[in-house]
Amino acid sequence: MKNIFYTTIISLLICGGTHAQSPVANTRKQVYGEMKRSMVDELLKPWYPAAIDTTYGGFLSTFTFEFKPQGAQDKMIVTQARHVWSNARAAELYSSVKYYSMGAAQGFQFLKNVLWDKQYGGFYTYTDRQGKPKSGGFAPKEAYGNSFALYAIAAYYHQSGDTSALNLAIKQFLWLEQHSHDPVYKGYYQHMQLDGTPIKRTAATPSRAETGYKDQNTSIHLLEAFTELYRVWPDKLLKERLQEMLFLIRDKIVTPKGNLTLFFQPDWTPVNHRDSSETYILSHRGLDHVSFGHDVETAYLMLEASHLLGLKNDVTTHTVAKRMLDHALKNGWDNATGGFYDEGYYFKDKAGITIIAETKNWWAQAEGLNTLLMFDDMYPKDSLQYGQKFYKLWNYVQTNLIDHEHGDWYQGGIDKQPNYKPALKGQIWKGTYHVLRAFINCTNRLQPDHTAPSIPQKFTATGKGIHKQLAWKVAHDNAGLAGYNIYCNGQRMAFTPLTHWQPIAGQAWPKGKLSIKAVDLEENESKAASLKN
Repeated sequence: MKNIFYTTIISLLICGGTHAQSPVANTRKQVYGEMKRSMVDELLKPWYPAAIDTTYGGFLSTFTFEFKPQGAQDKMIVTQARHVWSNARAAELYSSVKYYSMGAAQGFQFLKNVLWDKQYGGFYTYTDRQGKPKSGGFAPKEAYGNSFALYAIAAYYHQSGDTSALNLAIKQFLWLEQHSHDPVYKGYYQHMQLDGTPIKRTAATPSRAETGYKDQNTSIHLLEAFTELYRVWPDKLLKERLQEMLFLIRDKIVTPKGNLTLFFQPDWTPVNHRDSSETYILSHRGLDHVSFGHDVETAYLMLEASHLLGLKNDVTTHTVAKRMLDHALKNGWDNATGGFYDEGYYFKDKAGITIIAETKNWWAQAEGLNTLLMFDDMYPKDSLQYGQKFYKLWNYVQTNLIDHEHGDWYQGGIDKQPNYKPALKGQIWKGTYHVLRAFINCTNRLQPDHTAPSIPQKFTATGKGIHKQLAWKVAHDNAGLAGYNIYCNGQRMAFTPLTHWQPIAGQAWPKGKLSIKAVDLEENESKAASLKN
């Protein structure tokens, strides 16, 4: 996000306290260098191109701690999509490394040609290595998995300009609209049959099962996916759904304390076990607990969505997001060594919150780095000292999570779970997405780029009829050009990373004053070039 976004919020909200001095050994410049090196040498290089499945397409999922492929290599939509997203983002950052763009393209083709259900639409949840659907304990179609497919395909279009990707993303969004969206109570059903029919919870459904519930995790990742798609396809209905999800999460799923309720009945009645015995609560903890990692992640995702929606002076979203991070720091932060614990619970007969899982999974710490640094930029004088905790968390990650010998992060901090040291580095629930996003966002904030790209030159309309298109000369940027935002009468209507654009199938030629702005990877925009009529 642009740094002007943060300074605007700082002027809106006044925070108390004093800004603690960072430890002498930690400076933004130092951490920037450490993160840049780790992102390339300890994350991207161990995974790629080794994970690109050159035999059947898509990506291999399962690797030992030494990064040796292991097992049958079954494929899940979540893992496959996240690898597409990672390769697309890496290709934008390191365009000279050709296997990133190759991996993104091959991964997209596997999503499009194999995992997309050509009969009923939507993406299969789980398949064997070749792409034949399997059960694996999942519903045949899930909104959660489809959200990551949407997220990945939008990112791939952002990197490649492949309009077949944009067309598939639009098709998938409309499939979710038809089958998963709830027009009455809003939000989306998570579990679906092969034909897209939502699966309802019955008396025969096991009490610990998630089946038939709506949930925060699907909701926050649909918010994330819609945000990514809106970046490249600013459609009216998509904007409506993106705002719907933001307000639903902010105003209904987040509790007044600042944590997320995990599961709900279809009408958004919370699933809550506080009146049950402690034994019952703990045996059903998967459905009802405080997940500090999700809370910290959601604080970021809400702010990102609010920013892209262009909501001005959105104090409500910022207040709720800050409450979420503050709650996690006050209740789920390890003050001794740093890091966010996995789970807590508000028992009815106990004061305050009880930590019920003091482990520290990898993805929560990655999200913590991202959100802590964001909030340090927005609230540098806050009494909770977000910057100091960011440095402490980075030290924790380097000591207890990053495998400096074999690469990547352990599944959990080895101070709490030393058994993770020889455990799998990759599996269907663990790839590169959380860590890579944290590295990209953190390094952008540690050394922000304020320089806008050059203005696109020779902006013209060429051709006639269906061959009519806009074209221009490539713009230049000091750090990394993302592409071009196209405007009609001052309203953003399209994005492309290419130097030409024409309407996609079914879209009419825009009527009105057309202009174009170059945009870089940190969302700095150039001044507009207008079409000469």
